[in-house]
Amino acid sequence: MRKPVLLIIIFGFVIGLFVVLVPDITTGFHTSIISRSQRLRIYLKDPAIHTDWSITAKTHCGTAPFALPTDGMIGYLWDDSFYPLHRHTGIDIFGPMELGGTPVYAAYDGYLTRMVDWKSTVILRIPYDPLNPENQIWLYYTHMADAEGNSYIVEEFPVDSFEVFVEKGTLLGYQGNYSGNPSDPVGTHLHFSIVKSDSSGHFLNETKIENTLDPSPYFGISLRNENDDSDVAVCP
Repeated sequence: MRKPVLLIIIFGFVIGLFVVLVPDITTGFHTSIISRSQRLRIYLKDPAIHTDWSITAKTHCGTAPFALPTDGMIGYLWDDSFYPLHRHTGIDIFGPMELGGTPVYAAYDGYLTRMVDWKSTVILRIPYDPLNPENQIWLYYTHMADAEGNSYIVEEFPVDSFEVFVEKGTLLGYQGNYSGNPSDPVGTHLHFSIVKSDSSGHFLNETKIENTLDPSPYFGISLRNENDDSDVAVCP
């Protein structure tokens, strides 16, 4: 057998193993994500039929410190994997209303910043983590704009807002589908994550899961992908 042909066969075998095994090694792509996606599609066809699958904005689950930030179904969890080696850094909440219709609220008292180029995003600085008061954390909200980048963030928080104090329950904006690419919008939802501070007190890169925290204890709901797709993520 010629060497190039052998190399092609070996390469194909390795890629095959990667596709089959890596999703299961990371976060159960073949099981949890598929099951949650199927359930989410059912919910979005008629949210009124499946209100038992949804959460209610501004409410608390038991004694958890954070209020739920919006209405809808929690479709995807922290540490989900949408493709090999990807790890989802927050939770995705899909609202029952049309684009720009489902309100988004502050989950906790904090100081809001909106960078000058943030069309769909705000971040809230929480000086004292309610579960670990020696730490500072940040609450990151995104996708609050339409596909073209027309913002659904309320006028009280224009671009270049910096350290504006907001109370828990303050209206921040509305769910959108902005992805940065007008020809490829995401489904209408809110992406919410809890971001760590660096040594200087600034927020870390939200796209890396090691820079974020499991939101489960903050909301009193199991929101971490642990290969268990048997239950919808709602208040126990």
